[in-house]
Amino acid sequence: MQRSERRVVNKKIFYTKPSITELEIKYATDAATNGWGENCYDYIIRFENAFREHLDVKYAIATSSCTGALHMGLAALGIGPGDEVVLADTNWIATAAPIVHLGAKPVFVDILSDTWCIDPKRVEEAITPNTKAIIVTHLYGNLCEMTQLMSIGEKYNIPIIEDAAEAIGSTYHGQRAGSMGKFGTFSFHGSKTITTGEGGMFVTNDSGLFEKVLTLSNHGRRRGQAKQFWAEDIGFKYKISNLQAAIGCAQLERVEDLVRRKREILDFYKIKLEKSGFVALNPVQKYTQIGAWMPTAVFHHSLNINIERFFRVFKSKGIDARPFFHPLSSTKIFGLPRFENLIAYDIPRRSINLPSYHDIQDAELNLVSDLISNLL
Repeated sequence: MQRSERRVVNKKIFYTKPSITELEIKYATDAATNGWGENCYDYIIRFENAFREHLDVKYAIATSSCTGALHMGLAALGIGPGDEVVLADTNWIATAAPIVHLGAKPVFVDILSDTWCIDPKRVEEAITPNTKAIIVTHLYGNLCEMTQLMSIGEKYNIPIIEDAAEAIGSTYHGQRAGSMGKFGTFSFHGSKTITTGEGGMFVTNDSGLFEKVLTLSNHGRRRGQAKQFWAEDIGFKYKISNLQAAIGCAQLERVEDLVRRKREILDFYKIKLEKSGFVALNPVQKYTQIGAWMPTAVFHHSLNINIERFFRVFKSKGIDARPFFHPLSSTKIFGLPRFENLIAYDIPRRSINLPSYHDIQDAELNLVSDLISNLL
């Protein structure tokens, strides 16, 4: 074992952590020192404008979380009791929770075996007269089949909503994830490629929807209302803080480098692990460029992997790893399991999310890759 690898063994390898530089510290310090009174929104406005330009959309609203952005967007569309919203069974609960909060019903469908994103065929099969929206999640930075999904939305006059929480840096036929649907939402949680600690973004090209969400985001107070403390609707408190937005501004200035590093890490794992023919990582089609937020290894059926053993061995070596998202319908929260979603139930049993923080070293990547190879 080389000296650099011996050093790594004795320290924890995290699955993710943010990349914070002097630039983030500088902006945050400025916001903490000067961002009050009439300057209390300066970094928020700057962050929204920069994000809007980066994504090439007309409107952007910085929020306290991706969940909050999704909640307000669905509310602005009028989603409520009796309505159905179709989404992939493979999702974090944050995508389904706003649907339930609004009194609507989440309808879970299966995913594709290659991208692990929502299956357009299953989406169309699930549509009923009560279907009022379709949420498509770009899982782990992989891209949904937006051409087919947008066509389905147009055919049935149902809005396509992009959950791009994990997809900063991902593009589909040259269009950035989050910019193609009725609206898109992003997460800046501490685990994401760019972070504000906690935070999110709502984006859209629809001026009417933008105004509705803007009003909802400010306790129901309409923009331009001259009467102080006058609310016209029951809104939400999903604003981001100026301090968080300051960090976001710095992160966004570095976004190309941050995404590039994520892609490098995924490519490293691909070279090391896919050559065996028994491991598949995040796919990259000719018409996509993925942000590679979370490198994920899916093991071939023939290996009969005991994925829990993988996690035990990883933990014993001081290496973090995450499980693939469980199908939401498998939890007791949503009633009966939907075992017909075969792929959504199958892949979590033989897959693992790999460490991918920005300053992870080659020696650490080698340790992770070699550990997997040895376990196989």
